[in-house]
Amino acid sequence: MGGRRPLWLVGNARRPPGRGPEAVACYGVLRHDTGGMLLRFCDGRPVSATTEEYPGRVCETLAAEGKTVLVLVRDAAAWHVGGRVRRWVEAHNRRVRRAGSGCRIRVCGLPVKAPWPNPVEPKWVHGKRAVVEPDLKLTADELRPRVCDDFGCDLEPPLAKPAA
Repeated sequence: MGGRRPLWLVGNARRPPGRGPEAVACYGVLRHDTGGMLLRFCDGRPVSATTEEYPGRVCETLAAEGKTVLVLVRDAAAWHVGGRVRRWVEAHNRRVRRAGSGCRIRVCGLPVKAPWPNPVEPKWVHGKRAVVEPDLKLTADELRPRVCDDFGCDLEPPLAKPAA
């Protein structure tokens, strides 16, 4: 192998107080038609309320393009499969049927602990590797634009954390 060693990332020291969150949550949809991504970050942890808001916005975007179905492949994370989210998807689809136009959501669940059938996973892996700094822990404000630049997306304001 010529002495070339792979790059190994090691954990950085904890972020000093006041430097922002330790983690950043991002929703993403891989577009089968264009190969592009639709991304949206959220403030705080992903919860059912933001999980409802994001596909609603994606459906608006797709409906404006004349698309009628969003096939949503997702894992079994609690904020993806909770009763509140399931009821929201059912209500959304009823509204679209009643209106006679719009973009319905077809949910396809993945087996527990088996993300590899999801076609977006290789994109996430590539994106994470493309934006990482081996010797620096990026802040959320540094990370968000890098991710959007890598995926060729506009950086939109994060989905708001719902009121308690």
